[in-house]
Amino acid sequence: MELLMFSLVLLQGISPCFSFPNGAPTSACDDMVPRHTGVQPQPTPAPYTILTSTKTLQTGQPITVTITGTNYRGVLLEARSAASTSTNALGSWQLPPPDTKFLQCSGNKEGAITHANTNVKDDTTVFTWLPPNNTTTIYFMATVAQQRTVYWLNIRSGTLIQGSEGIGLATGGNPGMASRGFLLLLAPCMLVSQMLPR
Repeated sequence: MELLMFSLVLLQGISPCFSFPNGAPTSACDDMVPRHTGVQPQPTPAPYTILTSTKTLQTGQPITVTITGTNYRGVLLEARSAASTSTNALGSWQLPPPDTKFLQCSGNKEGAITHANTNVKDDTTVFTWLPPNNTTTIYFMATVAQQRTVYWLNIRSGTLIQGSEGIGLATGGNPGMASRGFLLLLAPCMLVSQMLPR
């Protein structure tokens, strides 16, 4: 009985060594699995959504990324090519928000973002990403952990495509803004054309 108690106390004491409260390991870059010993990802749909400030990519134009849903403590976030099956982390993340940090993935020191501690993060935690040159389509991929034993894999944003400069495609814009802007310009023109004598 004493041996059993000793074993339980020992396991309790070393269990934090098998999790990563200070960020995901680089070994998680490819498959996004956090390496929490003895813990499997949740089989249910994730209670999180990855939102982006735009649906288009322009070289040099930053994109803001937010994970919405219930509060979370752990995260691994990357951008990946939608045109290939590569698991390389693309682009570069800008200054990480509080309680997060860079994780070197695919040889890129700013290729991924992970948690720096287990403080609570929420939808006010906003990440900023810069696309690389010559990338035509990407998506964002995340692993999000509510706690050490409860996490979801393969949370994916919509696909972002290479865009050209124009109405509504500036930083923070979206294609919907472009169509609304066009309609606002078109309406007065149609009114004027109806008022002109024929």
